[in-house]
Amino acid sequence: MVEPIRNPDGWFRAHLLILDWATMIAMGAVYQLMDVVLQRKVYSVKLGYLHYIGFTLGTIILLTGFLLSLVPLLATGAVLTLLGIGLFVWNVGVTMIQARQWNAVTISTACALVYLVLTAAIGAVMGLNFAFPIWLEGHDRLLASHIWMGMVGWFGMLITGFSYKMLPMFYLAHGHSTRLQSYIIVLLNLGVITGAETFLLGGGGVLQAVSIGLIVLAFGLYCVFINGVRKHRYKRNPGAGIWWTVQITKAMLILGVIILFSWLAFPEAYVQHQTTLIIGTAYLSGWVSLTILGYLSKIVPFLWWTHKYGPRAGQPNVPVMSSLISESFINRGLCCIASGVLLSIAGLFLEVKWFIEVGGTIVSVCSLFYIGIIVRVFFK
Repeated sequence: MVEPIRNPDGWFRAHLLILDWATMIAMGAVYQLMDVVLQRKVYSVKLGYLHYIGFTLGTIILLTGFLLSLVPLLATGAVLTLLGIGLFVWNVGVTMIQARQWNAVTISTACALVYLVLTAAIGAVMGLNFAFPIWLEGHDRLLASHIWMGMVGWFGMLITGFSYKMLPMFYLAHGHSTRLQSYIIVLLNLGVITGAETFLLGGGGVLQAVSIGLIVLAFGLYCVFINGVRKHRYKRNPGAGIWWTVQITKAMLILGVIILFSWLAFPEAYVQHQTTLIIGTAYLSGWVSLTILGYLSKIVPFLWWTHKYGPRAGQPNVPVMSSLISESFINRGLCCIASGVLLSIAGLFLEVKWFIEVGGTIVSVCSLFYIGIIVRVFFK
């Protein structure tokens, strides 16, 4: 049988992936891309460093609390992590308010920041609820809404929002329609709010089906938007990382449709931890992680080339940006990571433990290889 994730070891791994890897990278991307989108510096660089110190310290204490099963550490780490997130949101929020440039990218980012704060706040409440038992019977409701707003609200709104800027930039697309962006934002928000409300109230049934349907519809329109960008592209091949980003989004849409119709047909299957693990693995290790890794293959070379060679552009011995990273290695790395994720999902579905172990090992080893490719950029 598949072991449940609701134990200290499972919580440690989940938060290590979500907080200390995905969210940390996302925060750095927000700081950098706000500069690109708004054409202005972040409100306070010092506050940014302070945010990273508080957030990092908080997550370290939190993870230690999970490893040692010490409730005081969990509560302390949750509060410090919330404080770090609060500083981050304040810094980015003030920057956007001062810029007064409200478009699909900034609105999506603002919504993502709200969900990040709510996710962290609920997490802190759960940590305090362990330390000072007040509403233990509501723990499952808090946990479900915590996961939902973090996965769909924070990551969903942020990735789609920044894609409105990055995909046209990487494809060199001009003249594509932006009309769908507003519908995607509205549908995602409605899906997140409806789902969170359903979990907090302990309900299900029709509202849960509506929330899933809204998210699937939003992903469908997002795929249509991506196709529109690709039709108006001037760059036929934007790189392996972007190709994988597009393909994994299409795969996530197909999975979403399967989830919606299977939930309507067999709702009892979605109260089992096995189903939750399969969906969570596909979403986090699949769509979120592969999208972040794909974008890193383009963002890191761009930022490093601009920093190191930008002032010398056009002079002798200045490398072209494409030479900083190997597209073939990027493609192989992402292919192997995706294969490991698929094997892990197959293991969860078939309840074959060695599938899960081999798949997880492939993901871990290939991720280290992939990050090594990214890090090598800084030595060129």
